Amino acid sequence: MPEPASPVGKTLAKVPIFSGLTDGELSFLAQRAVPRNYSAGQSVFAEGEACSGLYVVESGHVRIFKSSASGREQVLSIDGPGSSIAELPVFDGGNYPASVTAIDEAKLLDFQALCLAHPQVALKVLRVVGSRLRRLVGIIEELSFTTVRHRLASFLLRLAQSEGNHSAAGVEITLPASNQELASHIGTVRELVSRNLSRLQAEGILQIDGRTVTIFNLKALEAETDSPE
Repeated sequence: MPEPASPVGKTLAKVPIFSGLTDGELSFLAQRAVPRNYSAGQSVFAEGEACSGLYVVESGHVRIFKSSASGREQVLSIDGPGSSIAELPVFDGGNYPASVTAIDEAKLLDFQALCLAHPQVALKVLRVVGSRLRRLVGIIEELSFTTVRHRLASFLLRLAQSEGNHSAAGVEITLPASNQELASHIGTVRELVSRNLSRLQAEGILQIDGRTVTIFNLKALEAETDSPE
């Protein structure tokens, strides 16, 4: 009879690079996973550090980002439960290409290169890396060919689609904790975020109340993304 999957094994079964493995294989990996707990804001690893393993997010959320010499940041992604992190350096032996910090209380499972012992896993790692590459190309394209206003509108629309609360007034969303954090998501500086939010409010497209934004006119916001320059 197949070996029943452990709680960690059930978590791994939801991870794209491990999906399709047998219960026995998942159990084998689960036994070699090292659980690590992180508090909000704590670093998991920094860009340029030697790769110590591949991570899987069991609970909580992490922020993957690049930093410039001046300290400016560009958020690459926010990943939650079931996501794998640092597949590429495990695969090619290089250093971590970006930094990762916990957004909230997070529990990660730390693996070593033994994850690639299964050819099926190695192939799925390549697919995940390919998907990440496509996303990074999209980020580069957006930063290169669009305005801050366009990127801000796109970000607000994504928030509205993923977590917006609809009411008679419009769609209510919650912005990141600060304009600096928002700026890191769209590749700009805090001052330009503040300026463009104020302009959108003055034009009657949305209303700002602290970190809560009510979008009155989604179509007007969508129109902003139709003309990138």
